[in-house]
Amino acid sequence: MDSEEEKGNLAQVRHVVLVLSGKGGVGKSTLTTELALALRQAGKKVGILDVDLCGPSIPRMLSVGRQEVHQCDAGWVPVYTDAHKSLALMSIGFLLENPDDAVIWRGPKKTALIGQFVSDVAWGELDYLLVDTPPGTSDEHLAVVESLRKHRVDGAILVTTPQAVSTGDVRREIAFCKKTGLRVLGIVENMSGFVCPHCSECTNIFSKGGGEELAKLTDSPFLGCVPLDPQLTSSLEEGRDFLQAFPDSATFGAINQIAHAVMTSIAERG
Repeated sequence: MDSEEEKGNLAQVRHVVLVLSGKGGVGKSTLTTELALALRQAGKKVGILDVDLCGPSIPRMLSVGRQEVHQCDAGWVPVYTDAHKSLALMSIGFLLENPDDAVIWRGPKKTALIGQFVSDVAWGELDYLLVDTPPGTSDEHLAVVESLRKHRVDGAILVTTPQAVSTGDVRREIAFCKKTGLRVLGIVENMSGFVCPHCSECTNIFSKGGGEELAKLTDSPFLGCVPLDPQLTSSLEEGRDFLQAFPDSATFGAINQIAHAVMTSIAERG
């Protein structure tokens, strides 16, 4: 068992979960944000480490885009989204002079920053730390896994959309997890149908079942489906808490179910 000193700023973080996707545009950062809010609603203290260096969208989703990052004796102080400090966030978006600046860095510089993010953020006591990663299986993913070696990672959630092209990309993520020793906590099928804002009926505008079928084929847990919801989109664009604003929506029920499935899976493993 690693000592508290070796774990450093992660010593009081009980569980670490990576959120992965095989390709961009599948709603991985959105799902990370909503999963964090669902865990917070369940009474957990949550942190989000946004290492999607070229697309740091989570600060905007949580309406904390222009915050300054401060230093303390232990390192960087994360940005808190509420007075109770129940949801903390660290993102490269806080370090850019202009939120529209492009991060044009070579691999070693990205790797060094990810190492800093993992070791130098003073998270304090957290129940869950969600790590939002870039799409694919790049240097950044290896940097995250290597940087977290001293602290046990509970596993990874893989995000896909129903189409075959997306589920095919997730197969590569599963192979990455196996090669790096990451446990697959489960697969989430995002954008699984469209919820009408008027009648709440859900229509499958892409296709359905690709994520569940992939889970069966790869012997991975299937965590559930999350539909496209116009209320979700507008709330994230405006930086509002979707789970608080729309607790009766189909999307809330889906995300809440996934959050509890993740907590149960982690608890059963011990």
